[in-house]
Amino acid sequence: MNKGPISIVGWRERIDIPDLGLTQVRAKVDTGARTSSLHAQDLELVRVSGRPRVRFSLDRDTDKPEVFDLSVREMRWVKSSNGARQHRPVIRVQLVLGGLRWRADLTLTTRDTMGFPMLLGREALRGRFLIDPNRSFLQKPPETKT
Repeated sequence: MNKGPISIVGWRERIDIPDLGLTQVRAKVDTGARTSSLHAQDLELVRVSGRPRVRFSLDRDTDKPEVFDLSVREMRWVKSSNGARQHRPVIRVQLVLGGLRWRADLTLTTRDTMGFPMLLGREALRGRFLIDPNRSFLQKPPETKT
């Protein structure tokens, strides 16, 4: 839980996910979604030494998509925007938005037909941000050190 002042975010923001090497991911702030979600391609659930893992790729507009292999925190049933239920892998990663850095759960699913590669759900927002639904991109990227 954030112990500092609560920031205001718009209905869409850009988020960094350092654990995946992602910067400025366009995210829709969605208080109707409990859990945050990230677009992932070629999802494959595997077991390594008896523990669940997920392999997936992210297309970063390069010649070759980057492949990730991460521990699965849990499998969670999620009702999508069209009402269908999906059993999705959940990973825990660090998120950075504005001046705040915290760990959050993300479900992985194919979002290529959606307008945003990421949803920022209420679990990740709670106690950290207030939402102004009339505005967008209120949080500036963290300053980079040179």
